[in-house]
Parts: sequence; C-alpha cells; structure tokens
Amino acid sequence: MHMTGKQRILATFDHEPTDHVPWVPFAGVHAGKLKGYTATELLTDKDKLVECLLEVNKAYSPDGQPVAFDLQVEAEIIGGCKMRWAEKAPPSVETHPLASTTDVPSTLPAASDGRLPIFLHATRQLKAKAGDTTAIFGLVTGPLTLASHLRGTALFVDIIRQKAYTRRLLDYASDVAIEMGRHYISAGADVIAVVDPVVSQVSPKAFDDLLHDPFSRIFKHIKQDGARSSFFVCGDATKNIEPMCSTRPESIFVDENIGMVAAKKITDKHDIVLGGNIPLTSIMLYGTQQDNMKYVVDLIETLGNANLVIAPGCDMPYDVPPENVIGVAQAVHEPDSVREMLRNYQAASEEAIDVVLPDYAHLPRTLVEVFTIDSAQCAACGYMKSLAFTAKDKYGEAVDVVEYKSIDKINIARAKKMAIKHLPCMLIDGKLKYSSIIPGQADYFKEIESSLKKRKK
Repeated sequence: MHMTGKQRILATFDHEPTDHVPWVPFAGVHAGKLKGYTATELLTDKDKLVECLLEVNKAYSPDGQPVAFDLQVEAEIIGGCKMRWAEKAPPSVETHPLASTTDVPSTLPAASDGRLPIFLHATRQLKAKAGDTTAIFGLVTGPLTLASHLRGTALFVDIIRQKAYTRRLLDYASDVAIEMGRHYISAGADVIAVVDPVVSQVSPKAFDDLLHDPFSRIFKHIKQDGARSSFFVCGDATKNIEPMCSTRPESIFVDENIGMVAAKKITDKHDIVLGGNIPLTSIMLYGTQQDNMKYVVDLIETLGNANLVIAPGCDMPYDVPPENVIGVAQAVHEPDSVREMLRNYQAASEEAIDVVLPDYAHLPRTLVEVFTIDSAQCAACGYMKSLAFTAKDKYGEAVDVVEYKSIDKINIARAKKMAIKHLPCMLIDGKLKYSSIIPGQADYFKEIESSLKKRKK
C-alpha cells in the first residue's frame, strides 16, 4: 500500500492504517538556510518564502509541511507590537501595548493586514505546486501566547488576580486565532495548528479554569471550517496533556521536554494523534546524521505506528545541518532498512566541555540564572527571561541576571552538569526555583529579597 504524504497525514488523523508513520518537518526559519536567506528575508518576502518552502518540500520529502513558524504576526497586526528582528530566528515581540491598560482590543486580522498577505500567498503557491501530495499546515498563535504578547509579563499576575479581565482577553485572542485559521483555510491549508508555547507555563487548574473553553471553541471552529486541527505546545507541558486532550484537537505536538511514552498513553486514551519530538539542539543541531536516524527508528519502535507523527520538537534551529533532516526523512520512510544499517552504530562520545560553575556559596551578589532553548525563538523562554531581568530594574547592581541558551553547546553541558531536566527554568543562587512555570512578579521579587536578606547577615 503506497500513499501520498497528504493521504498519510489524513489517514493518521482518521486513525486508519498507513504504509508508515508520517513526518512533518517544522522548518520555519531553517527553510531560509536552504537557499541562503536570513530569517528576516524569509519572513518579509513572499517570493523568497515560496522558493524556500518548495526547496523544503523537495529536500525533505514531508508528508505535512508548515507555511511559516512565526508566532508574532498576529501581535504585530492587531497590537502594533514592535518587533526585534534577527538573522537566524523569527522576530520577537519587543513592546506590549496592553502592559499598562486593561483594555481589550476588538479588531480582527484581515487578509490584507501586516505580513499576513506574504504567508497567505505562500500557502496558495505551496497548495498549487505540492498540495496534491503534501498536507499543508497553517500555524496560528494560541490565545495564551497572543495575550502574553499584548499584555507582557503582567498577564501572569492577571491569571491569579484579574481572572475576569484575563478571560475577556483570552476570548478576544481566541477570536483572532479562529479568524487566522479561516484565512489559512481559504488559502488552502489542510491542517490548522494552534501553537501556544506559554501553555507549558501554567498549572492544570489554571488551564481548566481559563483555557479549556477558548481552545475548545477554536478547535470546534476549525472543524466546522473544514480543516483538521493540531494543538502545538513547547516546554514541559506534561501536567497539561490531559487538559489539552479535553479540548478535543485531532492531534497534539510536543517537544523533548515531554516523555512520549507517558504522553501517548494519555493521547491514545482520548483517540488523539501525538506528534514529536526529535530534540532540537542535542540531536538535530549538534548530532550526526546517524544520531538523528537512530533517534527516529528508536522512537517508532517504542511507540508503534498508530496515532503518531514524527516531527521536530518545535521550530528547527536555523543552522540544523540539512543532512540531518534528510536522515530523519529516510528513517521515517524506510525504518526497517535504516534500523538494519544502524545495527552496530555507536554514537560518538560527547565532546568533553569543561564547564566551571559559579561558587554559589560565596556569591558577591544575588545571581539569577535562566536556562532557555532560545529566548529569541521560544515565547515561553522569552517571557521567563523578561521576568528575570525585571530584577535588574528594581534592585540594580545588587542582582546579576544571566541567560544560558541551549542553542550553544556549552550551555547544554552546563545544564547537564547542573542536572536541569526541563526548559525554560530559573535558578536563584544556584537553586532551582521555577521549572516550566512563569511566576508572578511579586513571588519572584519575594525570592530575590529573601536572597538579599541572607547576604546582609
């Protein structure tokens, strides 16, 4: 039984047999690398975006393919948020228009607004040239992440202290997601993926209270509008897999922070497809082609073929070697022959990197360390970093704040040496305080002041 990639994706979503597990390379800014364009060029030029998407389709033989991985486009349109652009990462939100007001906007994005015409043009072109064989994914920003773009870190206080306002803002952000989905569906998208990395930073109680209804409504509208649905979350959302399932998406995509075996038991119980979760840095960016192939065949062997999609844990880093992605595609398409080829393969021993940790017992100042995937690319990481640096504004030279991005090899070694398991996380004076949860500013400042008091004794 041979199937096209699109048939494979749709059959998997319908829980029907397939010839092999489908594969979706989330090649957002990485697509630019294939043609020598920066992330900024890719996301601001419709012709370059189309050129790169077609190259991804040719090089990586995807069953499903996203048009763009840019979780800032809605905030730029409806909030006028200022963007910070980068050569090898999507833009990040620099200003938050609702930071000092509890207003809720009412404007919905039109197909002609902002950079949306670029993405819709690319969707139509990809549909025309590869849509018969490839399922096209339109990615929209989830309501919690969009609300955090508009409101900033104040949102994490609102979740506790201003629930009525938070609900109104999330309802509006859900309307935006529904409208964005409709634009993508009209342009030819087969699957609408609601990407909300900040979901990993809230408790199951907060999810049930504030997010269940918005997400349920979004997925209901996607189905009514004739497309398939995905719930994409980054970070350690283990605690929220069950609540996410209750919103009834057809699939859930997760990253390396999630244990796939345990997650799949939950998603299988709800008859929901699970996608993921090739590690972005340790395997895709820094591993060999064989490392990538072995990770995939081992994952398939562990989880089986049903209700599974192989994908990177999130938007692939720009500099992932293309041969590693090609290796993943081969492993997905020919798992038996690749497994035999790798039968005697031994992963190369890791390069020894000598990491010297601070002398935490004798720090001259309070030290805040934030471990992230990359705050310029990961929304949840960005907001944890932003909160961390507010301590500099309040306490000045009494506090040192540093970020360690796992896109740098030395920081992977640092995280291993410190036994850090989930990102993003925050340590104060060497002690883990927040792991995959963004605290309120008052709670964070309380921890800082406790450290400062100890130093005065």
